[in-house]
Amino acid sequence: MPLVHEFDWPDRVVVGTVGRPGERTFYLQVRAGQRSTSIALEKEQSAALAEKVDELLGELVSDARTGISVPSETPAELVDDDPLDQPVEEQFRTGTMRLGWDPRTSQVVIEAFPLQLPDDDDEVLDVADVDDADEPSEMLVVRIPVGTARAFVERTRKVVAAGRPRCPLCGGPVDADGHVCATPDV
Repeated sequence: MPLVHEFDWPDRVVVGTVGRPGERTFYLQVRAGQRSTSIALEKEQSAALAEKVDELLGELVSDARTGISVPSETPAELVDDDPLDQPVEEQFRTGTMRLGWDPRTSQVVIEAFPLQLPDDDDEVLDVADVDDADEPSEMLVVRIPVGTARAFVERTRKVVAAGRPRCPLCGGPVDADGHVCATPDV
């Protein structure tokens, strides 16, 4: 039986980073009262999660049968531009995530599972590749209302975009130390 870090109607759920652009570690951080959990994500996982939550909200808007009122923009009272709560203590590095909708509570459900490494460390496995006997040791389950989900999408997209600027010629990242442009000869 895995250790489940479960948050229903949390006070805060955000993606944020630690480190300078080019060396950032992304975290999904959830807090309810004094209890907090932070899990590490890849930048691409953060972007994909925001995209999928936005798609789910779009499906809810377009399906009149749900009866759910989804805000088209982030409600002002839900905007959260504050840094991650400190100290950031990584619970686990995320491997697989699942996204769902709970119609009973009208909440978006985010589930995250730790990255599973095989004994020989030659190959990385996602939770989906592991049979029931090897269930993950822990997981994160977060349930959030649609307004909070809209705020989560907006913030996550800002955080992902706040990395190193892109070179206008080659599209590669420009470091603070400089940049060697890899544009092909014309």
